[in-house]
Amino acid sequence: MKHFKSSDPLNFLVALQFLTIVPVSLKQVPDEQVMGYSVLYYPVVGLLIGLLLAALAWLLNGMPVSLQAALVLVCWVGLTGGLHLDGLADSADAWVGGLGDRERTLAIMKDPCCGPAAVVSLVLLLLLKFAALEYLITVQAWEVLVLAPVLGRSSLILLFLTTPYVRPDGLGSLLANHLPRRAGIIVIVLVLLAMLFFIGMVTLWWMLVVAGMFLILRGLMLRRIGGMTGDTAGALLEVIEMIVLLVVIGQ
Repeated sequence: MKHFKSSDPLNFLVALQFLTIVPVSLKQVPDEQVMGYSVLYYPVVGLLIGLLLAALAWLLNGMPVSLQAALVLVCWVGLTGGLHLDGLADSADAWVGGLGDRERTLAIMKDPCCGPAAVVSLVLLLLLKFAALEYLITVQAWEVLVLAPVLGRSSLILLFLTTPYVRPDGLGSLLANHLPRRAGIIVIVLVLLAMLFFIGMVTLWWMLVVAGMFLILRGLMLRRIGGMTGDTAGALLEVIEMIVLLVVIGQ
């Protein structure tokens, strides 16, 4: 097997292909090591998404704020293909319908049907994001539009590093098994240092809130199913993004 360094451009392209709808042409099929290394680039993909959202909001300046917020939200969902929202919906259905049982919860996650809990969770989350975007666009807090996608995807690295994957044959298991732990920790530290450098000490408060929500969600996963799945990872990302938007407004 060819050895790929963490700086290999293929790692970034795999992350971009997996996390967005951006058309990516790969010259070769990525192997397991590349898939693991690609996780290190999740915050970079989040940065690109955030910059696009901030640029769109800036370009739409002058339009009614509600319309700006709606268009930015549509772009946000569209760029990711609704990947993480699907995880949130499946997790909501599984948690409600699983009735506290691990196997029942995991089985419901695999069911492609969308139940009432899924619909309600999606509506509420998108409503909160929309309301937050209205405020942030009004005060022109463009940096928050960049920060939320970055922290959401950085949280996935931390989740993979600290939480067992419960489906041994799933894609997430492959990612977790081949994610270099030391490099993953370094990436998380670099993201936090970048926040402090570009935004300031106020981000310490944001970090504490996000860390608290991460621990709560991770704890729920461990108690119910003994670890994580791709769906719960997507749900965590969506909730973290929402929390970042709300905590900035509430500071």
